[in-house]
Amino acid sequence: MFSRLFRRTSSFALPSLLALAAVAAEPADFIVRNAKVATIDAKFSLAQAVAVRGDKILAVGSNADIAKLAGPNTRIVDAKGKLVVPGLMDSHTHPSGASMYEFDHTMPEMESIADVLAYIKSRAAVAPEGQWITTSQIFITRLKEQRYPTRAELDAVAPKHPVAFQTGPDASVNTLALHLNKIDRNFQIPAGVPGKVEKDANGEPTGILRTAGNYFKTGNTGARSATEAQRTERLVALFKDYNSVGITTISDRNASLGAIEGYAKLRDAGQLTVRVFSSQGVGSLGELAKIQDSIRAVAKHKLHTENDDWVRIIGIKMFLDGGMLTGSAYMREPWGLSEIYSITDPQYRGVLFIPKDRLKPMVRTAVESGLQFTAHSVGDGAVHTLLDVYDELAKEGLPIRQTRACVTHSNFMSKEAVETAARLGVVLDIQPAWLYLDTRTLTKQFGYDRLRYFQPLR
Repeated sequence: MFSRLFRRTSSFALPSLLALAAVAAEPADFIVRNAKVATIDAKFSLAQAVAVRGDKILAVGSNADIAKLAGPNTRIVDAKGKLVVPGLMDSHTHPSGASMYEFDHTMPEMESIADVLAYIKSRAAVAPEGQWITTSQIFITRLKEQRYPTRAELDAVAPKHPVAFQTGPDASVNTLALHLNKIDRNFQIPAGVPGKVEKDANGEPTGILRTAGNYFKTGNTGARSATEAQRTERLVALFKDYNSVGITTISDRNASLGAIEGYAKLRDAGQLTVRVFSSQGVGSLGELAKIQDSIRAVAKHKLHTENDDWVRIIGIKMFLDGGMLTGSAYMREPWGLSEIYSITDPQYRGVLFIPKDRLKPMVRTAVESGLQFTAHSVGDGAVHTLLDVYDELAKEGLPIRQTRACVTHSNFMSKEAVETAARLGVVLDIQPAWLYLDTRTLTKQFGYDRLRYFQPLR
């Protein structure tokens, strides 16, 4: 009961102990005493006990004060000095995808190019000739060699299978994969579509594709399909994993409407053990008017308008640039030539997905509709572009602060960006893991000065 109740609150409300007489008219359902209750108040003070009724925290305080809220049926637990904290909130998850990542088969640990090539070779040995072999979420910054597998290396282990080593928005692909997508020295990415095909000194594609999903397609991989029941089972299991480490609330930061409605079904079936606040994904390609209509449709959905405590659409998410782990984040200064990221153009700054003059009306529509707008913005060029739009709209009187406008990832910052975000009340959705997972490679690429405001957490 304790874990269930504490999954239903994300922070400790702190009623004044002077109000204990008022709340004591109905006794607590549950009391934890002899604890170190972290109140997360301004002083980060600790209390001895906490009382719960239904899905609400009645009060925290001393053992003696909280004991006054007990009744004949109150369950009392002696924490024996253990720490009790409010439920943890993860502001950036992708549970629908994460829960299905290894559904078809378990992925081996890959720590080197040799590991990657061995895996692809093993798949080629069992897959019919011509069947696609793909990978995802294997980042070159974490490989021993700190680079992409090359087109030639992929050809050598799977010459008769199209191969796509996909990592974030970018990919390294083999010759057959290029051929099937008709990507050669004369290939041009369609106008208005973000991306870049890296080429060698002779003008031939190297196999490195920036933001590949916009113009490069994979085919049948032979992966088995999951039933709805299997998807539900794995999602519920993932949520229980979250609970096991104290996570009680998550934000799905690029949810499809189907995924969001799936969370609501779990809620209705009594299977949802985390609160889910979602940023619904909205595409940025195509006619601007249709994109704005899609944004307004999100604002009208009942899972936004009803303000449910368990499942809620809080806003929309778009993608403003690529990735820092893959070589396509949009920077204010050139990346520089790079063996790590296979960058051959000294003036290359990354990929900006949405020009500022096109981004601004999209943000305006979201804010006017009462939605939180956020965009994947990794490089400082993307971060500044989005903050500039927020600043301009705030000066027009739009409720940027009130809608909790957000910058997702916000990895490469500047002193000016930090100050602008603070002044506007913009939320920064930062993932600390990259500080210890990837700064080895990022420092090698950029040097200390360009990382001075990298994820400037206190």
